[in-house]
Amino acid sequence: MSNPATSAAAIPAPDPLLIAEKNPALYNDDLAPLSHAKRRWGAFEIFNVWSNDIQSLFGYTLAATLFITSGLNGWWVMAGIVLAGFIVMVLVNLTGKPSVKYGIPYPVMARASMGVHGAQFPALVRGIVAIFWYGVQTYFASTAVALLITAVSGYDGTASFLGMSPVGWLSYVIVAVFQVALFLKGIDWITRYLNWAAPAVYIVMVALMIAIWVEAGGGLLGGLGDIFAGGEGGGISAFSAVVGTMVAYFAAVIINYGDFSRFVKTERGMRLGNLLGLPVSLAFFSFIALVITAGTGVLYGEALTNPADIVERVDNVWLTIIAALTFFAATVGINLVANFIPPAYDLANMVPSRISFKIGGIITASIAFFIGALWVALISDMGVARFVDTLGAVLAPLYGIMVVDYYLIRKQKLRVQHLYSTAVDGSYYFTRGWNLKALGAFGVAGVFSVSTVWVPALEELTGFAWLIGAAIGAALHYALMRAASAAPVHAESH
Repeated sequence: MSNPATSAAAIPAPDPLLIAEKNPALYNDDLAPLSHAKRRWGAFEIFNVWSNDIQSLFGYTLAATLFITSGLNGWWVMAGIVLAGFIVMVLVNLTGKPSVKYGIPYPVMARASMGVHGAQFPALVRGIVAIFWYGVQTYFASTAVALLITAVSGYDGTASFLGMSPVGWLSYVIVAVFQVALFLKGIDWITRYLNWAAPAVYIVMVALMIAIWVEAGGGLLGGLGDIFAGGEGGGISAFSAVVGTMVAYFAAVIINYGDFSRFVKTERGMRLGNLLGLPVSLAFFSFIALVITAGTGVLYGEALTNPADIVERVDNVWLTIIAALTFFAATVGINLVANFIPPAYDLANMVPSRISFKIGGIITASIAFFIGALWVALISDMGVARFVDTLGAVLAPLYGIMVVDYYLIRKQKLRVQHLYSTAVDGSYYFTRGWNLKALGAFGVAGVFSVSTVWVPALEELTGFAWLIGAAIGAALHYALMRAASAAPVHAESH
């Protein structure tokens, strides 16, 4: 006869991340908490997420430009870039931890502070920003493919439609289709691509650096010396600008980092991946950009910061082909990380019963296709930078609200079941699904962030607007929630 105690012990405990009541207004399989048993990511995958985010054409140009135009000694520029990497690492460790613990993506995490319905607004704004940049980055990735086709065939075409040649349009369609096909394969295929692309891009960049170094010879040291000597206009303000600019570069991914950390097995793996992928990888990437930039100054009489310009000066078909493939891989990588996965989740959060993660991705790609197609002929001349910067500034306070709510208000305890519930007595239902206190803090702090984009007197703060906006949002949310004696926070064992 079996021992009742032994039999009871043999019954596995129910998964605390399994949602009991699946409200179709808030739940689908893609938004559901990811159980620990289904997670496959470790430090290597997180390292590759950040490396792909860093290795873009814009990322290279940004790092190279900071060395040349900041007016600082090169060592100080490098220190500022590395410091920014550490700052971003700390920020994403904070937003990543709850998603590792509970397996929830960013739109669901936002429900705890904004309300189960209130979270839709910031998620939608984040999605709009990502969709816009997805289209733009798709266009830039297509220029690398066009460079490849031209190098191989020798034909680039003269006729144009909406500012793009036949080769340009062919390249654009190739990139658009490739990205959607990869996305439809699912997160496992995306993971494999990121894991392949990041190391491959670094290998090619190191090879290019060595080639430039060999060709420049002893003159390279002189070029490096000029950069490290710095110029005029340095000081604390210039150093702060370098740090602020680099932090702002990662601002979009910082807020929805939970979309990635939910796939990680352990918090330790996430933290190690963030360390290797941010300050370490950022320092390595910046060093490569520095050496190549100094080498071009020696070889061509001017320091080139655009990788496409560098390849154009080097009359070598094979180098052009390899570089084009590298630029393509790097740009697709950052597009998947920063601009495709986030809006797919954000759109799914709007109508979970009708929009899945894949359908959200298809909607993203469809809208973004027209944005990229019209980039040369129309959108690039419309002064859209302020529009996009404004949307980004609106998101800044949400980071502070989410972090202070989770760590100080809720003491790192969430009621997972209530994140998917519209019950009036739910912990995150607040007022008809909206937390008016959080929205108040969000609005006031957002005014400051947006003002740095539009008010000339605050122009000096633009680089740090995101951090300051997040701090103001956090302080106001904490004060309002405590002063109003918010409903008791119920801890859920996990």
